[in-house]
Amino acid sequence: MKFISFYSFFLWVTSALADPPINPNIGHNHHHHRHGEKHETVKPTSARFVTSRKSSVELPLPNEENAFTFIVYGDRTGGPPEGVSVLADAVRDTNLLEPDFVMTVGDLINGYSNEEIWMTQMKEYKSIMNQLSCPWFPVAGNHDIYWRGKDKSKKPEGEMEAAYEMHFGPLWYAFEHKKSWFIILYSDEGNPQTGEKNFGKPDAQKMSAEQFSWLDQTLTKAKGAEHVFLFLHHPRWLGRGYGEDWNKVHKRLAAAGNVSAVFAGHIHTMRYDGPKDGIEYVTLATTGGGQSSSIPQAGYLHHYDIITVREGRISLAAVPVGEVLDVREITGELILQVNKVKRSPVQASPPLSLKNNEGGQHELSVTLNNPSDRSVTTVVSSSNGSLGFRWQPDHQHTTLKPGETKKLNFNLSWDAYLTRGNFGTPSFHIDSEYLAKGFAYEIPRRTIPVPIELELSLKTELQNGAVRFNGSNAALSIPSNRFTIEKELTLECRFKADTFAGRTGLVTKTENSGYGIFISDGKPDFSVNLDGKYLSATASSSVLKTGQWHTLAGIYDGREARLYLDGKLIASALGNGELKDNRLPMMIGADVDQQGQPTSFFNGLIDYVYLTPKALYSGEASVAIKDRKEAIIDLQLNENIGSWHPDASGSKAHAISIGGFTVETIK
Repeated sequence: MKFISFYSFFLWVTSALADPPINPNIGHNHHHHRHGEKHETVKPTSARFVTSRKSSVELPLPNEENAFTFIVYGDRTGGPPEGVSVLADAVRDTNLLEPDFVMTVGDLINGYSNEEIWMTQMKEYKSIMNQLSCPWFPVAGNHDIYWRGKDKSKKPEGEMEAAYEMHFGPLWYAFEHKKSWFIILYSDEGNPQTGEKNFGKPDAQKMSAEQFSWLDQTLTKAKGAEHVFLFLHHPRWLGRGYGEDWNKVHKRLAAAGNVSAVFAGHIHTMRYDGPKDGIEYVTLATTGGGQSSSIPQAGYLHHYDIITVREGRISLAAVPVGEVLDVREITGELILQVNKVKRSPVQASPPLSLKNNEGGQHELSVTLNNPSDRSVTTVVSSSNGSLGFRWQPDHQHTTLKPGETKKLNFNLSWDAYLTRGNFGTPSFHIDSEYLAKGFAYEIPRRTIPVPIELELSLKTELQNGAVRFNGSNAALSIPSNRFTIEKELTLECRFKADTFAGRTGLVTKTENSGYGIFISDGKPDFSVNLDGKYLSATASSSVLKTGQWHTLAGIYDGREARLYLDGKLIASALGNGELKDNRLPMMIGADVDQQGQPTSFFNGLIDYVYLTPKALYSGEASVAIKDRKEAIIDLQLNENIGSWHPDASGSKAHAISIGGFTVETIK
């Protein structure tokens, strides 16, 4: 039997009672949680530790023990035939990890068929598993054994047991490895009187006298082992329809005193039951089998377990299938190629025309390009933001060869009621994978808005309104194809901040190009990119106040950048050059990143945003704009129609909302 020393028990109790304070930079104490004590170490000696430097720090070395690892796969069956692709991914992961060997817990094939289908599935399974660089060991499950042919008169005696032992191996067996024993049991022998095989009936879930006798002999043979591990398909210790037969097995395992863990599958979700009498009971989910994936982090997922075996202890860890990266494959060239895919432009045309109180339909073409050196798979699908718009089809799959361009066509339709009330921004998702030699690298999802021409007939109820931004995910976006700045500009915004916290974008189009106004930590800055370098007019201190309305205006006249606060010049900077613009959207209430997404969010109210291609102010003071005919963006932000905030200029540069927002009446 295994006993916990008083010292170990004392350490466990004191560590449990002494709940360490939480580091605010981490937010949890999960890394303090260990199953067992720290590894034993030894002092460094000249035989194992060499340096030419002096240090007072002594670095302890790991104990030179005979540790090893093995991997356990869950059920492969109960799902679609394509589930073997998950198994293949697990084999690929395993070859990167290189354990000593792989164990299984049964249900290797779908089965429940006749001999011909069984043979086909068996060959497919073995052809995949035989790609492992290490040995693997089978366990028989109900899907591997139960015969379900149409002509019951042809059912073989023992159903598929003979075929299993001919092609997979013995129904029960054991082997020794590095002072540990591994015992494989058979949990589908059936009813000893009738021979019926049914995992839902306790009378059919009994171990035969023959297998019990063999187990007793094997446990005796393994009595000197450091560890003993058992593997079977059905987790009979759960009771339920399994009955109570497992209690007889558990008594034998507990009496042996060196059984460390028992592994099973069948239920298609992870579950831990233990330790019981020093034995850890582990149930695996699936490695390609039927999987709901309802709560992946709570064990509903495709995974495999990695077990590390040391003297006096074992560790257990589950790894989702497909999450292991090949260090040797992630070269500089691969990084270059996946970034090409990530940044490849997606074109949607022609623009969709929306009018108040009118329904309609629209033929949309989405043009994709693969600029990389390998094939790329892509799924184009309608997004949740398209609520109210009907897509036909709602998604399409395609594979693009290197350098290939493809056009996918969709039909969008909508009803008149949609344009009378609030409606979402129609958009679509781009989900792509770069198909490298050994792995499919997932490209982060992109959401592309459908280009829209809005013909809005506004009836403003709010005489003076403003949009509230929450400082976490809310922004307004104006597509760059709606306006152009060439040599001069005036960018003006009226706002009231609730807080100033770090880098904050107010109205921006800056990403190694463009122009914008920032109010980081209450210190306003207007920047414009000339010949690839920023010219900035920045206030000397944090002059902005929370809870107070301010108006900021950034001016560039071809020679000088100027920044005005509430009508007074507060900063200027001389500089000339070609104004370098970009194709990124203008963000209101945030900064814009390389992907055209908002970041560095503003918290507060914005009353209006005004942009003109001329320098309107000069000298020490500015005056209120009376003639707005020169405007190429004139957002009064008094109201919204669905996700849109109308632009009063001739550009139709209507702003699209991102995240949550409200329009409030202001004084």
